[in-house]
Amino acid sequence: MNNIFSKSNTRWSAFIAFFVIVIFTLTSCEKEVKINLPPSEQKVVVDGAIETGLPPYVILTSTISYFSTIDINTLQNSFLHDAVITVSDGNRTINLKEYSIDTGVNGNKFYFYSIDTSVKPYFIGQVEKEYKLHIEYGGKTYESYTKIPTPTSLDSVTSVQPDPPFNRDKYPTARQIRIFFKDPDTTGNFVRYFTKKNSEPYFPGLNSVYNDDIINGIAFQTTLELGYPRSSSGGRDSLGVGYPGDTVTLKWCAIDRHVYDFWSTYEFSLTTVGNPFSSPIQVKSNISNGAVGVWSGYGSVYKTLIIE
Repeated sequence: MNNIFSKSNTRWSAFIAFFVIVIFTLTSCEKEVKINLPPSEQKVVVDGAIETGLPPYVILTSTISYFSTIDINTLQNSFLHDAVITVSDGNRTINLKEYSIDTGVNGNKFYFYSIDTSVKPYFIGQVEKEYKLHIEYGGKTYESYTKIPTPTSLDSVTSVQPDPPFNRDKYPTARQIRIFFKDPDTTGNFVRYFTKKNSEPYFPGLNSVYNDDIINGIAFQTTLELGYPRSSSGGRDSLGVGYPGDTVTLKWCAIDRHVYDFWSTYEFSLTTVGNPFSSPIQVKSNISNGAVGVWSGYGSVYKTLIIE
C-alpha cells in the first residue's frame, strides 16, 4: 500500500514540476511587441450633389487618420479651401464659389461650394441630364459624372405602427411611414429616400437606398423608418419614428447605379462597424484619381403627411 502511494506521489510531483517549468518557460518568453504603423495617405473626400430644381453643391474635406483624436477642431481643419470646382451640363460650365456658415460653436465654421449667384447664367438640376464635376486641388484633378434620372411617383404614403422587432408596447403611439408605388417595367431603377420631421432638416434613413432587382415592374409597399442624424445617441427604439401630430415630408429620389453603389456600400459599412464576424467591404466611390466620396444626382419627388 505504501509503495502504491509513494509511486503516485512521485508521479504527481513530476507532473507538477513539469507544469511549473512549462508555465515559467512560457511567461519568460513573453515579449512586448510594438508595431509602428506609418501615417496613412491623406485623400480628398467629396460629398457633392445636384437635385431637380436646385443648384449643385460640393463639400470638400480630407481624410482623418484612424488614430487621430476626433473633436470639433479636427473636423474644422479637415475642410479643404481654395479649390477650383466646375460643373458642366454638356452645354454650359459654371464655377462654384466657396461659402462659409458660422456653426455657433467656438467660432467654428462649416464650408461648402455652390453657385455664385452674382455670375450668370447658372443652372439648376434637370431630369435626364448628365452632370460632370471637375475639381482641381493640391496640383491634382478629380472628376465624376452623375445623371438625374426621372423619378417614379408614389401612389400614396400613410403612417403605421413600426414593424417588429420595434418595441410597440413601450412606444404604442410611435409611427413610421408606409409607401405604395408601382415600379417601372424597365430594370435598373434605384432610389434613395430622406425624411423631414416638423422643422428638422432632411435626413436619410439608416438604410436609405433600394434597387428593383426583386420588385421590377410590380406594385409594391414597404415601411420606412424616419431619417435621423447618424450622431444621434438615443436608443434605436426612440429613433426613426414620429408621433401623432408630427408633420413628415418624404423626399423620394431616383439615382443612378454609381450613386446607389456608393450609398449601399457606405451604409452597409456603418452597420458592421465593431462586428468582428462581418466581412470587410470597400466603399465604392465614383470620384476619379483616388479621391473618395460621391457626386450624386437626385431626381426628387415629395410627399407630405401629418401623422395620425
